[in-house]
Amino acid sequence: MSSSSYFSDSNPQWIYDVFINFRGEDTRRNFVSHLYSALSNAGVNTFLDEMNYPKGEELNEGLLRTIEGCRICVVVFSTNYPASSWCLKELEKIIECHKTYGHIVLPIFYDVDPSDIRHQQGAFGKNLKAFQGLWGESVLSRWSTVLTQAANFSGWDVSNNRNEAQFVKEIVEDVLTKLDNTFMPITEFPVGLESHVQEVIGYIENQSTKVCIVGIWGMGGLGKTTTAKAIYNRIHRRFTGRCFIEDIREVCETDRRGHVHLQEQLLSDVLKTKVNIKSVGIGRAMMESKLSGTKALIVLDDVNEFGQLKVLCGNRKWFGQGSIVIITTRDVRLLHKLKVDFVYKMEEMDENKSLELFSWHAFGEAKPIEEFDELARNVVAYCGGLPLALEVIGSYLSERTKKEWESVLSKLKIIPNDQVQEKLRISYNGLCDHMEKDIFLDVCCFFIGKDRAYVTEILNGCGLHADIGITVLMERSLVKVAKNNKLGMHPLLRDMGREIIRESSTKKPGKRSRLWFHEDSLNVLTKNTGTKAIEGLALKLHSSSRDCFKAYAFKTMKQLRLLQLEHVQLTGDYGYLPKHLRWIYWKGFPLKYMPKNFYLGGVIAIDLKDSNLRLVWKDPQVLPWLKILNLSHSKYLTETPDFSKLPSLEKLILKDCPSLCKVHQSIGDLQNLLWINLKDCTSLSNLPREIYKLKSLKTLIISGSRIDKLEEDIVQMESLTTLIAKDTAVKQVPFSIVRLKSIGYISLCGYEGLSRNVFPSIIWSWMSPTMNPLSRIRSFSGTSSSLISMDMHNNNLGDLAPILSSLSNLRSVSVQCHRGFQLSEELRTIQDEEYGSYRELEIASYVSQIPKHYLRSYLIGIGSYQEFFNTLSKSISEVPSL
Repeated sequence: MSSSSYFSDSNPQWIYDVFINFRGEDTRRNFVSHLYSALSNAGVNTFLDEMNYPKGEELNEGLLRTIEGCRICVVVFSTNYPASSWCLKELEKIIECHKTYGHIVLPIFYDVDPSDIRHQQGAFGKNLKAFQGLWGESVLSRWSTVLTQAANFSGWDVSNNRNEAQFVKEIVEDVLTKLDNTFMPITEFPVGLESHVQEVIGYIENQSTKVCIVGIWGMGGLGKTTTAKAIYNRIHRRFTGRCFIEDIREVCETDRRGHVHLQEQLLSDVLKTKVNIKSVGIGRAMMESKLSGTKALIVLDDVNEFGQLKVLCGNRKWFGQGSIVIITTRDVRLLHKLKVDFVYKMEEMDENKSLELFSWHAFGEAKPIEEFDELARNVVAYCGGLPLALEVIGSYLSERTKKEWESVLSKLKIIPNDQVQEKLRISYNGLCDHMEKDIFLDVCCFFIGKDRAYVTEILNGCGLHADIGITVLMERSLVKVAKNNKLGMHPLLRDMGREIIRESSTKKPGKRSRLWFHEDSLNVLTKNTGTKAIEGLALKLHSSSRDCFKAYAFKTMKQLRLLQLEHVQLTGDYGYLPKHLRWIYWKGFPLKYMPKNFYLGGVIAIDLKDSNLRLVWKDPQVLPWLKILNLSHSKYLTETPDFSKLPSLEKLILKDCPSLCKVHQSIGDLQNLLWINLKDCTSLSNLPREIYKLKSLKTLIISGSRIDKLEEDIVQMESLTTLIAKDTAVKQVPFSIVRLKSIGYISLCGYEGLSRNVFPSIIWSWMSPTMNPLSRIRSFSGTSSSLISMDMHNNNLGDLAPILSSLSNLRSVSVQCHRGFQLSEELRTIQDEEYGSYRELEIASYVSQIPKHYLRSYLIGIGSYQEFFNTLSKSISEVPSL
């Protein structure tokens, strides 16, 4: 009988489910016999060649036809496998059937390293080469090829240190999954897939007694659907009913009755009978009545609207106990609204897995061909760990020359791949309004790597409502926010956004809204070809550039709101610059002061790092909306501007301005100022007294300056949470600093850290003999004796005795409490360990009903005494001079 009798038009007519190829002497009596029994017990029709055709006979036509009629070929590799020509001839036929008819090949590596088989090395390679004289070089070469091909299939590594019975069980489950007619086809090269599958299944397996809803979330092209299919294949046999609904977004976009049809598919698949539904409401009622007793596995793929979830899994009571619902989406907010049990976030592949996946598609093997190695790594870097791009571009480059590879790489930097872009653009097209789309395009062109709060302020100033807008972009996997609060974006999403802008200008010449590409911006400023459609422009030149442009080039850019320049020389009348500007980032600003006719009335942020400014402007400017002023690294700047007409200023950044010697006293007028950074202003020796009036200020940084004193007025800075004054000339800590209620972090006079840890050290320094604490305490308290005031809440004072006894200058303790209590006799008389004598402490106690002004704190008022004195006690014990 010819092989064609088993196959018609490449459609298989299977006579066996599984064919096992193995070398009997190695595995027959243990592993293979166990595997054969387990498969047979599971109802798998298995052909074991040694049982039907005794070894030693010539491989005949009947056995070859049998291999053709088996759906799955299990190849059990062992160290001595190549000693059997019979096994190798069978393997040749198995690989031929895989290529011709799509047979599934499942290799099992039994106590042998897969790489030894792939490369015919080690003991396995020696056994193969030992028969070179017998078989001849041509035969050996042929078998070497099929061994490599077989070893490259995904299989099982059965080693001595694993439970063999458990391996057999897992292999049988894998075979059953592959045989099932509800098996979902997945990618040919599932690189990195297993870790995703295991993590989700690991969670699911701990939720067996309830209805569990799991979300798989991430940007397009990461493999969410592939992961869901692999999970479905692995676990669907456990469920009475199962359903996998693909492309839900597309169905709802193209089908007027989409929701109803989705309900029909779900019920029909789970109940295994055709179901017709007339309306969404009827569908919901049917699901509740017909599925509540069914343990079901339901996968809802590519959901993009909450309404889709409401009609398909809106109530957990619809499903029987132990049911699992898996949802894939690009919008994590949908999952949070549904209150899913677990959200699994898909991430980009790492470099090694990316290279492997790309190599399979480009070269048909796990590693790049040596001469293409560098090019392959460049393509992988471009793809940024996105499986879709690695697959599409890898397949496109397969069988092409090095010169063609280089051409494709150059082209991709200008024109992204259509297939990849089409997939990614779905997320952009799904944004609700033009504001969200504008925010996305602005970030693509200007704000990647910028602080989220900074960008939010600027885009809010553009009327784009960025607080909610950036959140939406994050939820839809279009934008990321790193731990340092910097905005990020996948490079291919960035390219997609920029391509959208290019396309809009292609369709409508002169309508390009944003210019970021060097040549485009250079051309517009050189040839004065700007249009009123331009909303943002970026041009970065080298600091040594001699290019110079005329301010007149900006005359027609009436809607320009975002301007990003680096080392750009601009001559002429600055009055031509647009009045609509909201963000000015001009690194290396060339002038000594800002021209008076440079209109800044609507600007939210001015960032002039590395400028040539001596003065910011000659006369005070009215800038009612300015929130951020950054003049860092301006080495010629001698003084700050007059702040009196900048009522909205929130951040003042003057880091590393070595010539700065004066801060204008009007800084005290800035009632909204939150942040001052004067780090490394090495000529600055004092701060104006008015600065202490800043009740809104949260962060003050003066490290590296020559400032030698902080005033007691610092207590007026009631919102101050961070004070950093490292490496300054300040020698004395203001006593009032401990009364700052909001202070959280301090770096001052060698003390650095959280305030709860630093304050006890600072206070101890006031009390130490080397600092003459008695005179300081007297001068501060106006009394003739050292005194500590404490706030007590139902605490025993006895535990303070060792501490108070260590303070040799202490003579009085004032205690405030909420109710009267008996003072411990132990505390009234404290032994002075240093002198071996006793001294009396005058202890006064008060109840909280006494007016507060009568209970003045003479020295210390820090929250609950307990934490403070525990820390203080520790610091005392660590000082040997006491």
